[in-house]
Amino acid sequence: MNPAAEDTRDCFIVHGKIALPYTYFAGKVGSKFLTTIRDKKQILGIRCEKCNQVYVPPRQICDVCMTDIRDNWVEVKSEGTVTNFTVVRYGDKHLPRKPPFVLALIRLDGADTAMPHIVEGVAPDLVKIGMRVRAVFAKETTNTLLDIDHFEPV
Repeated sequence: MNPAAEDTRDCFIVHGKIALPYTYFAGKVGSKFLTTIRDKKQILGIRCEKCNQVYVPPRQICDVCMTDIRDNWVEVKSEGTVTNFTVVRYGDKHLPRKPPFVLALIRLDGADTAMPHIVEGVAPDLVKIGMRVRAVFAKETTNTLLDIDHFEPV
């Protein structure tokens, strides 16, 4: 007999919330990425010299060939393509926007990987995979990825 199919009459559910405060160290690579967005309104990636993969957000080691790539910076475009997305419909005080909003994976022109970000300027139900979008930089900076306020349709 499947244990999951056993009688659950004596089982109960406990509702609660777990707070998990944390501090994230961006390191040299993440810090350069974020300060360039903040100070220059440019988006940088890192290119692997061995396999030519361009990572945005950048990382220190190539996922494809495991080469150390931390010093091979390239500028990528602030326009790109939505490769996947979800419509966030449930609210929480820790979310960057009030629902509903679109959280998408965006592959910027010149990059081989996609970065998560918010898409605005279009009804959530009209966002499509393949949609072209461009970065809108924040007027007030926070030293986070939200220094790109959102992406909007091109």
